[in-house]
Amino acid sequence: MTDLFRLVSDLRRPALLVRAARAGLMDYNRRRDLKRVMRTADVPQPEAAVSALLQEEERLEEIRRKGDATYSFARHIDVLIAMIAEARLLPRPV
Repeated sequence: MTDLFRLVSDLRRPALLVRAARAGLMDYNRRRDLKRVMRTADVPQPEAAVSALLQEEERLEEIRRKGDATYSFARHIDVLIAMIAEARLLPRPV
C-alpha cells in the first residue's frame, strides 16, 4: 500500500495539470465522482482505486505527450483529482 502512495507522490506532471487537480480536490465526492471517473457501478477500496487510476493516468499522460488528438485535458484532470483524493485515504508510510 505504501508503494501506491509513493508512486502517486513521485508523479511529475505539468504545473497546470497539478494546479487544476488541486483546485478540484475541494469539490471531490468519493461516492459520486469515483464511479464516474473509473466508469464503474461500485466504489472500490482506495487501494484498488489508486492502482486503477495510476494505470489510467499513465495512459492519458502517454497520449498527452504524443500530442494525440484524442487527448482529453478534462479527463486527465478528473483522473488526477480522484487519484490524489484516493491516495490521501491510503495508510501513510512510517
